[in-house]
Amino acid sequence: MALETVIACPICNGKKFDSFYKCIDYTKSKEEFSLVKCTECNFLITSPRPNSNSLSQYYESENYISHTNNSKNFIDYIYKRVRSITLKWKLNLIKRYKHNGKLLDYGCGTGEFLNVCQLANWQSNGIEPAQVARQKASNLTKLPIAESLNQLASEKFDVITLWHVLEHVEDLNEKISELKGCLAEGGIILIAVPNYESLDAKKYKSSWAGYDVPRHLWHFNQPTMRSLLIKHGLKLLNTTPMKQDSFYVSLLSEKYQHPNANLLTSMVKAFITGLQSNLEARKSQNYSSLVYIVTA
Repeated sequence: MALETVIACPICNGKKFDSFYKCIDYTKSKEEFSLVKCTECNFLITSPRPNSNSLSQYYESENYISHTNNSKNFIDYIYKRVRSITLKWKLNLIKRYKHNGKLLDYGCGTGEFLNVCQLANWQSNGIEPAQVARQKASNLTKLPIAESLNQLASEKFDVITLWHVLEHVEDLNEKISELKGCLAEGGIILIAVPNYESLDAKKYKSSWAGYDVPRHLWHFNQPTMRSLLIKHGLKLLNTTPMKQDSFYVSLLSEKYQHPNANLLTSMVKAFITGLQSNLEARKSQNYSSLVYIVTA
């Protein structure tokens, strides 16, 4: 495995970092990776991390359900049940701002959200770099799923969605600039990311499933996301919580911390933590996951 070290913060260009956590890749390799925090803006970064040529192998796992869509255990079953509810929630969220038009789902995975958008009469387009997931998305939607933005020429979109994708993007600033350039006049971008200042993140610490090293390269809180948006001339319209994520992320985190625990016990603990996290976040908005709705 070839590693690379981030030498400058992509948000503030700071070059000094403090150690934050040592996290385990529970999904694939069981290797340990470091999180470091920029001393200037508090942006969290996975560094050192696999370079571009090595990173793809960490997605090649039957346990990575967002790329395989397989159900191997009860937690995978819960994921799919929660996802079916979340898909409708996502579409309804978009409808608060746009009722129809051309939509791009960047990092569309196996295509479930694209399929929902198609059924709602959106002109749907998807991008998915992972070959297996891309093929499954194409099979489901009967659409040609692009591998990168370059394949979409100079198309413009009324809505661009990144559902837990930005934390995976290697060149953060370049990608945001590209996506901004794909936005039609008056269009919106929805960016969903984990929030490391949530109560569940603070409870589970290095075992928090939202870190998901080394696939998650960047780790956001509200101030760093706002700074990134300002840097690219994007206007924040609203921030909306994904309240359901606190329960699923807590369940995964319980599994990581206590792999031999009784499943029912883990589920009860995860439910309590998820509920506490959502209640705590009512004032601070520090939910487990947040959706940032932005425009140019």
